[in-house]
Amino acid sequence: MDFGITWFATDEAIQPDEMGGMVEERGFESLFTTEHSHIPLSRDTPYPAGGELPPEYSRIHDPFVTLATVAAVTTTLRIGTAICLVVQRDPISTAKQVASLDTVSGGRFLFGVGAGWNLEEMANHGTDPGRRFGIMRERIEAMKAIWSEDEASYHGRHVDFEPIWAWPKPVQKPHPPVLVGGNGRTVYDRVLAYGDGWFPNRVGDDDKNIARVEKLQRLGEEAGRGQIPVTLQLAPRDPALLECYERAGVARAVYMLPSDERDEVERRLDRFTQAKDGYRAAGG
Repeated sequence: MDFGITWFATDEAIQPDEMGGMVEERGFESLFTTEHSHIPLSRDTPYPAGGELPPEYSRIHDPFVTLATVAAVTTTLRIGTAICLVVQRDPISTAKQVASLDTVSGGRFLFGVGAGWNLEEMANHGTDPGRRFGIMRERIEAMKAIWSEDEASYHGRHVDFEPIWAWPKPVQKPHPPVLVGGNGRTVYDRVLAYGDGWFPNRVGDDDKNIARVEKLQRLGEEAGRGQIPVTLQLAPRDPALLECYERAGVARAVYMLPSDERDEVERRLDRFTQAKDGYRAAGG
């Protein structure tokens, strides 16, 4: 099992260059950052975790700028989005950003994607929230065409363009791994349709979460996909639980750091490092 870190990269917290160096020095495989373009002042959509929306949600740096900065100060650390809100982005421009970042990082990019939860945020981008899953599928399929074809075109309900030239192409072939986020009932369909892996949050009962990972593996086998790697965000530190998740099909455990100054971030990071190193020392 690989171990990664995710955090809200904001203007009030530890900056990407410092974070990248700290995470790579401690032997983590990957570093992810979140995305929200903005937070509408008037919002009926409830915060999924309950309570008030934390202030860092409205202060997040652009994820591609953040990860390019991390890539510049690291050598082996994989970098990724957790998650990129593709329903709020132009697919041609986003395909260019992904390919460019994968190129300048030497093929280290992991493309975590999702449809998001903030309906007012989507609407401000001109996205109909009721159609967001169809929009996400078409935009990802269109980006895959741009990454893999010299003369790419796509014709769908939500995305439609005639043949184009667009370079660079990603270093990773045919493209960086597409990790589909989400915990909803229909997420399996999206993973199987256009994902290279699943990127759920660990929420609620662990036995139920593990059963869902196992179900995805069964569905993957039935679809001729074989084992589908799962990246688990908000992973446990308990080694027995980590082992259960790994047996079920979790290939990467990701811990979330707070959006805070260096001292507090480093204290939490050291705690996660102990969990990672302890699990590996025990043979995990």
